[in-house]
Amino acid sequence: MTAAVPRAALWRMFAGAALISTTSIFVRWAHVGPTESAFWRMAFGGAMLLVLLLARGQWRGIEWRDWAWLVLPAFAFGADLFIWHRSIEYIGPGLATLVANFQVFIMALAGVLFFRERLGPRFIFGLVLALIGLWLLVGVDWGSFTPQFRLGVWLGLATGVAYAVYLLSLRRAQLVRSGLTPMRALCVNSLLCAAMLAGTVLAEGGSFAIPDGETWAALLGLGLFGQVLGWVFIASAMPQLPASLVGLLLLLQPALSFVLDVILFARPTGALDWIGLALSLLGIFIGSARRRPVPVAEPA
Repeated sequence: MTAAVPRAALWRMFAGAALISTTSIFVRWAHVGPTESAFWRMAFGGAMLLVLLLARGQWRGIEWRDWAWLVLPAFAFGADLFIWHRSIEYIGPGLATLVANFQVFIMALAGVLFFRERLGPRFIFGLVLALIGLWLLVGVDWGSFTPQFRLGVWLGLATGVAYAVYLLSLRRAQLVRSGLTPMRALCVNSLLCAAMLAGTVLAEGGSFAIPDGETWAALLGLGLFGQVLGWVFIASAMPQLPASLVGLLLLLQPALSFVLDVILFARPTGALDWIGLALSLLGIFIGSARRRPVPVAEPA
């Protein structure tokens, strides 16, 4: 392998993480409800992926069993977005994205319960660091926060649970159905998820109307950058890079989301917040470095 190949993969990984860091920002910019923005993300993203697969002649060969195996991942990812978009509304894009990334610890616990994996001192140390960081971010002043803000924190943690179910069920589907390449799986999952979220919008009495140009731009950006380009870059770069480097670069997503939240929405941020952010990111990295991340889509 030449030196140029890892460098190219490194830049794709960096670009992918940077692109998906914008998803929570686009949700905040869209002038529609949280369920509606989740629907349009999956609808636009799924349609773009479908066009891409058709153009490359890779849509053929997807059977009804592939669709059936992706029902559970689609439901889990729909629940993930349903919860996460409300968390963004209550606590802001940066913190909602950071808290959702605690899913790495939920994934590890699932490994213990279902796959008899062992958790070593490294994992425990990472979990403690991440929890200290989270406490600095929201625990110090917990009593002064509004009930809505506190609910947003809990919703962010619940997002991690839904996303862990999504990752595990999608990995299982890809193992059983060999024809589900990452891009095919992402496309079919997006379309199924969009259909489920459409039903949720109707059940809530919501509207599919896109009210203005800014919302059109935000929702198209949400689908293109968050659901297509970001994960196409990441999925293509991931096999060529060391697992520890992949985990480190993926942490650009919550880090950049937090910084963008501060810059674009003037999030009040003091020294304790920055220390908490750093400790949380370090803890998440340490806790996740033991495994190679699964090459599938993000929540949050």
